[in-house]
Amino acid sequence: MATEARAKFQNPDYRPDFHPENTLTPSSTHDGLHFWQLMIAGSVAGCIEHMAMFPVDTVKTHMQAITSCPIKAVSLRQAVRSILQTEGPSALYRGIGAMGLGAGPAHAVYFSVYETCKKRFSQGNPNNSVAHAASGVCATIASDAVFTPMDMVKQRLQLSKSAYKGVFDCVKRVLSEEGFGAFYASYRTTVLMNAPFTAVHFATYEAAKRGLNEVSPESADDERLIVHATAGAAAGGLAAAVTTPLDVVKTQLQCQGVCGCDRFKNGSIGGVIKTILKKDGYRGLMRGWVPRMLFHAPAAAICWSTYEAGKSFFQDYNEQKDSGTVT
Repeated sequence: MATEARAKFQNPDYRPDFHPENTLTPSSTHDGLHFWQLMIAGSVAGCIEHMAMFPVDTVKTHMQAITSCPIKAVSLRQAVRSILQTEGPSALYRGIGAMGLGAGPAHAVYFSVYETCKKRFSQGNPNNSVAHAASGVCATIASDAVFTPMDMVKQRLQLSKSAYKGVFDCVKRVLSEEGFGAFYASYRTTVLMNAPFTAVHFATYEAAKRGLNEVSPESADDERLIVHATAGAAAGGLAAAVTTPLDVVKTQLQCQGVCGCDRFKNGSIGGVIKTILKKDGYRGLMRGWVPRMLFHAPAAAICWSTYEAGKSFFQDYNEQKDSGTVT
């Protein structure tokens, strides 16, 4: 059976009876889709991903927000218990409105730029990991410009005893008290974090997806959801672990001056790292790595499987439209 399957897929004249996008090769997934369709698929995937995993993100923010007080080691269990006992379950979802406003547009930009760059950089080579990584970097630079302001608002609202009443109150007060630049105080750090994160993420995802598909090519159509979810989880978890120190720095910059968090004079990455090392040592740079991995592994699985499902939907829609069968 396996020999027969290999013979079929090695034959250039063989054409399976399922849609081209289901072969899961990077060179084919972009074909036939319009830019706006990629944006919609990405937007839906991003919203579902972040909304579903938002409580875990709140716990991570609490663990990473080092204050002016002496630092005490806080485990994942202690952080969750503290939030639930002092503020109740609803505190896990505080700031989700800001996430909703930012995640949709940011992921629309993220995936559409990625697909466009991937098609151009790979030049028809589905195994070009460098092209996938470079495309991911381009995508994150563009999407972070959209998402960073709302991410800052979201993190400030997530903190315990936050002084802000809601999204618009936070935006209004930050503008009047700190100026527009406060929304982008962490942009440089965010890009420096997300560039390697995305490079590792996309390169791992494409490689894992290709490897999983080659294990059972004859059932690629039936198992594509599992393949996308598994590859996405592996990519998200690995990328999250590698970039945790920069995520801690980003949280410090976005939450500075709020709820007892330190305020930094120049906002340089080096200055923030020195402060963290002085207060909490090297372990301070890995604060929140467990919830960060617990967030990104399933979040990436949700995001990629939703995104690829959206692309499949538009592929079918385009084919039906071209054949005149759309009702």
